[in-house]
Amino acid sequence: MTSRLTLWTLTLGIALTAMTQAAAIQESTVEYQDGDSTLEGFMARPDTIDDKTPAILIIHDWTGLQDYEKKRARMLADLGYIAFAADIYGKGIRPDTPEASKKQATTFYNDPERYRHRLQLALDTLRKQPGVDRERIAAIGYCFGGAGVLELARSGADIAGVVSFHGSLTTKKPAKQGEIKAKILVLTGADDPYVPWGDLKELDEELRQADADYQFIIYGDAVHSFTKKAAGDDPSSGAAYDAKADARSWEHMRFFFDELFGPQR
Repeated sequence: MTSRLTLWTLTLGIALTAMTQAAAIQESTVEYQDGDSTLEGFMARPDTIDDKTPAILIIHDWTGLQDYEKKRARMLADLGYIAFAADIYGKGIRPDTPEASKKQATTFYNDPERYRHRLQLALDTLRKQPGVDRERIAAIGYCFGGAGVLELARSGADIAGVVSFHGSLTTKKPAKQGEIKAKILVLTGADDPYVPWGDLKELDEELRQADADYQFIIYGDAVHSFTKKAAGDDPSSGAAYDAKADARSWEHMRFFFDELFGPQR
């Protein structure tokens, strides 16, 4: 009987803790404009914040802003950051097939100035939010968004740092010496067929020439989309979830942010 009571008490305690944590995060939809185009982002913030709280911009993968990025925003809010998941494509533009996603992403890959404009617009929108410390903002991105945060850094954006998760590393507009202000953390899979070693070497050369502060972390056996469970569990397909790489990359991101801003929680 005692053991049952103890187990019930423990289960209740865990449930109450989870409920308290869930209640401690405020969520909202944020609409912003690019001319006639309406963009619809997602904001998550701790229930209690200082007047100047560090903030993280999140750039989605090639499927557009989805539940995955919202989940990451909540995770960041739970760490004490204000998190804003941007909308690069536009309100309601959420490709639902690989072909449609590729077509949508390619329009931005082929036009880095347009991509950088949308990225800067998202950064400006985050910077205007109540409680955000404008001097302490970083950005993270996944796949298409991983390429995006690198474009943001290359543009010379006034941002503390960027983290690219299994993102494309190439660009049509490489950075020149002195243009990059942000510190850079690139997290990539050793066996990612979409990010070959040649691309990593090319980025290394670019960032050296630009005098950037950068780090590469490479996860053995990991392929593309290693942080996304929706990618499945078949590495032979070129994209698959890797629990170890997912956990490690999140911790490496946290360490990077601690270096930039100091521990939050």
